[in-house]
Amino acid sequence: MNTRLLSRRVLPGAIFAGLASLTLAKPALAHHPFGGTAPDNIFEGILSGIGHPVIGFDHLAFVVAVGLLAAVVSGGWRIPAVFVVATLVGTGLHLAELNLPIIETVIAISVLLFGGLAVMRDRLNPMVVMLLAALAGVFHGYAYGEAVVGAEPTPLVAYLVGFAAVQSAIAYLAYLISKRAIEQSQSAGLVSVRHAGFMVLGVGAAFVGGLLV
Repeated sequence: MNTRLLSRRVLPGAIFAGLASLTLAKPALAHHPFGGTAPDNIFEGILSGIGHPVIGFDHLAFVVAVGLLAAVVSGGWRIPAVFVVATLVGTGLHLAELNLPIIETVIAISVLLFGGLAVMRDRLNPMVVMLLAALAGVFHGYAYGEAVVGAEPTPLVAYLVGFAAVQSAIAYLAYLISKRAIEQSQSAGLVSVRHAGFMVLGVGAAFVGGLLV
């Protein structure tokens, strides 16, 4: 099956994903597992932490894109770890009441950018990708922090553990699947990464468009 045929099959799905996400697109700070209430125990903290990066479609798409890019750059396995640490830093900034500008805009653009990088996937500088992931991670983490403003230390720590764990799991799963596909057949694997990048790109375009409407 050639690349052109694959593109014909996958691109409609990418367009559909982008259009569908328009119905899901909400401001990044509005994604809240408990509907605006801070978790008040360790159980709620864990669930909230696990849920936030998943119910936020922009966050989820970006985490997947981090894994995709990690698979196609040299030493890329470090990128998800750097991103996750940066999200913890971003949450800390929010809890410290240090304001970051245009959070929603930066997050939407980061999804668009990383989708585009996954589509390009050629001659990417690992250090540049890592720095971009770290910068984006701070903003994504800042948005995560909204869910635990006013929380007690125990549910707060549980929340941090939850979202760090789920992001790591998703990013490294995307990394391992992509890496294995590339190892089995480099050309087919890279095409698959590119098509997944188109899907992330569609999601990013939907969120950027949602901010402009």
